[in-house]
Amino acid sequence: MTESFRNDDSVLRQRVAQVVQARRALGLQGLVGGLQTVIVAVEPERLKDAASDFLNTTGYTFGASLDFADGQGCVLHCPGSADFLFRTRSGGGWAFAQEPLGPKSAHLPGTRVETMVFACADVARFVEIQKRRGVRFLTTEPIRTDASLFIQTAPSKYSALSYGFVQWLGGGKRYVSSASRPGGWTLSKPEAAHLRNIGVFDHASVRVRAKDRDDAIVEFLELTDYEFSMAVYVDNLNSITNVARLAGEPYAMVITSGLGDAAAGQEGPTEKFIANYGRRIHHLAFRTENIEDTFAGLKAQGMEFLLELVGSQEEGLKQTFSRPSAQTLIVNEYIHRYEGFDGFFTKSNVTLLTEATAKQ
Repeated sequence: MTESFRNDDSVLRQRVAQVVQARRALGLQGLVGGLQTVIVAVEPERLKDAASDFLNTTGYTFGASLDFADGQGCVLHCPGSADFLFRTRSGGGWAFAQEPLGPKSAHLPGTRVETMVFACADVARFVEIQKRRGVRFLTTEPIRTDASLFIQTAPSKYSALSYGFVQWLGGGKRYVSSASRPGGWTLSKPEAAHLRNIGVFDHASVRVRAKDRDDAIVEFLELTDYEFSMAVYVDNLNSITNVARLAGEPYAMVITSGLGDAAAGQEGPTEKFIANYGRRIHHLAFRTENIEDTFAGLKAQGMEFLLELVGSQEEGLKQTFSRPSAQTLIVNEYIHRYEGFDGFFTKSNVTLLTEATAKQ
């Protein structure tokens, strides 16, 4: 490590306190709720394979196929959890097209977890306030359909993620609307007992550069009602895992970065991941019951893993990482928290999981 820059939680927490105060002063507090939908962009020729891969390795089921003016898609559901919308883009103008790739992602230039979409009680008011703050959106006004009002930010210069905000009209989620129509195809869900052990979407982890860590966290907090929860430092791997949570909601946002400037040859797994894949979501985590049986079942069906199960009932949780999907480049995490565990991660598990990412 060089001495030029190192992240410091005391600095971050001062900024976080200012964000919470500003949210109240601006009238943002209470406008944004829980995660509704995760939009995953995939190559046009891989849409069905990518969605099938997701169905084969999670507890999600097929909802509907969709045709949009600029591509196709499908929605996948899990009770009590955010939906996943896998979709393709045709033509030019994709907002993420200029985001640098790496040698291990260049063959899938149109593939990434692109947008995390949150519920919003009043999208018009939210946009008005955020525009005054200088937030850039992909459209000048919210997109209105008969099902929703929707808008999303331009890709973040810190995380390369977009954040979307949806106000459902007419009661409840509805993806078939005046802006889309049924696609006319479906996918089957495997009848496997171990897949029924895999439940709601627990968290996603986006990899950012060390110098962008504070800005990426603050940006997310400024756009949502989430609160900064914890940071786990793994000094020997030059890594910090940061968690933001919203009370009563199952989804947490995890932002992982380096500690600071690393000398050549001393880069940690996070810096190496960004060099190989570009800035993007590294993994999606799903709450898993009977995790030992589930792990064995996934292995038996051919899924490969970056490491064995780590953790124990005594420590409070067990976790593992799959190898990246060939269709989406996404790692699946399977996580079980035992009854009575009141944290989110343990440092020992974070260390082993972070170390395992070097294998991809």
